[in-house]
Formats: sequence, structure tokens, C-alpha cells
Amino acid sequence: MRIAMGVEYNGVQYCGWQSQLTSCGVQDFLESAIAKIAEHAVRIHAAGRTDTGVHALMQVVHFETEAIRPESAWVRGVNAFLPATIRVLWAKAVSDDFHARFSAKQRRYQYLLANQPTAPAIQADRAGWYHLPLDIIAMQEAIANLRGQHDFSAFRASDCQAKSPVKHLQIATVKKQGEWLMFEFAANAFLQHQVRNMVGALIYVGNGKYPTEFIQYLLTQKDRTLSPPTFSPNGLYLVGVEYDKKFELPCTQRMLMLI
Repeated sequence: MRIAMGVEYNGVQYCGWQSQLTSCGVQDFLESAIAKIAEHAVRIHAAGRTDTGVHALMQVVHFETEAIRPESAWVRGVNAFLPATIRVLWAKAVSDDFHARFSAKQRRYQYLLANQPTAPAIQADRAGWYHLPLDIIAMQEAIANLRGQHDFSAFRASDCQAKSPVKHLQIATVKKQGEWLMFEFAANAFLQHQVRNMVGALIYVGNGKYPTEFIQYLLTQKDRTLSPPTFSPNGLYLVGVEYDKKFELPCTQRMLMLI
């Protein structure tokens, strides 16, 4: 039997999603908890890997099991064995042609940024922070250049294992309310560190260091060394994964509200 799950986690205390030899990944904790309910070892597959410190409001995973359990056991039962910062939101038996990663049509991320002189206390580790004023209009003009299909080599981590740097961004927006900025990106897939690198470049436009044309320049040059440093993971959230309606999954998207 193949079981799909929707999972939420605060990524601060984990070394990313992927299983590690030191068992510090979110995957390690989730597999251990599921195994206690299934009464056998399991291997889970996720819609996407998140980096150290990155959060998820909606990560979608699946695993195989021979155990017959009610769906409530895969939720409440598994949660009983998880740390408080990881929670299964729903579970559902799915057909064998469903794959959390390969069946995904779109991934959606949001980045929450505090733009104020001092770092936020209440949202510490759950929001990015930049201390100087940012020009939201310039950033909105610049971010529009990211939409569409491009070679995103300039925003790709040096050790990224993706076969191609070409991705299609359907959504790339930024909005502001008070001292908070919300970036939103949706694409068929993302490169390692791509979102954090795009946010970092947009901040350099917003602070006046580069003109709005800087983003288009980076896309054209396809050179990571020309881009600003990778921005903090604290404010980054995986918020949704889109699948074909034929799989009849529960809600697979949970959006952050701009504070």
C-alpha cells in the first residue's frame, strides 16, 4: 500500500529535509515515527528537499507499507512519536502511480522578510531580516524579470545536482505591508538555493546597490559568481505542491499571511 502525507515542520533545529548519517534531517525523524506505527522500516520520498533552517507549511511525501492502519493512525499515531516541530497534517492511501516528487506539477515557496533596524524577536528564526530601507517599487520591477522560462545558473548553488538549470517560474512577486515583505515563487521545480539567491539579489536592488536591470543581467550572464551572497534560510517556507486532481489529495497548499 502507498500512503501519501502532508507534513509541516519548523526547520530551525534540523539539518534540512534529507536523511543524514547523523540522523539530523526531518526525513530521519519522520521515518522513525512512521516505522513505529507500521512496525517495519520505511523509506519516504518527498516533493522537494529543503535546506537547513528552511520551514514547510506543506511538504508532501509518500511511503510504502504492508501494514493496514486507519488513516487516523498515520496522523495522530505518527505525531505521537514526532518532536513538536514536525507534524503530519493528513494521510491518504494513493494509487501506485502517485509519486510525491515525480508527480508534482508545481512547487510554491514564500519568503517572509522583516525590513526594520533591529532583528525581530518574536519571529526570530522564522523570518529573514534586512536592516536598511528597501525600495519596494524597484524590487517589484526587478522581480518581474524572473517570471517565465530561464536558465537560472546565476542563482544556482555550486553543488546543485539538478540535471538542468532551466526552470519555468510561473509566479514571482513581492509585496510589502508595514515593515514586512513577502516574496512568493512558484515553478515546476527549483534549483538548490535558488529562492534564497533570488531574494538576496532582489534585496541588492532594493537597497540601491544595483539597478532594476540587474536581475536580467544575471539571467543573461548565467554566472553565480556575479550574484550577491545566498540569503538567510530563516524566512523561507515551502507552502504548497500541486498535483493532478485525479489523485484526490487533501489540501496541498497552506499560505503564509503577511503580518
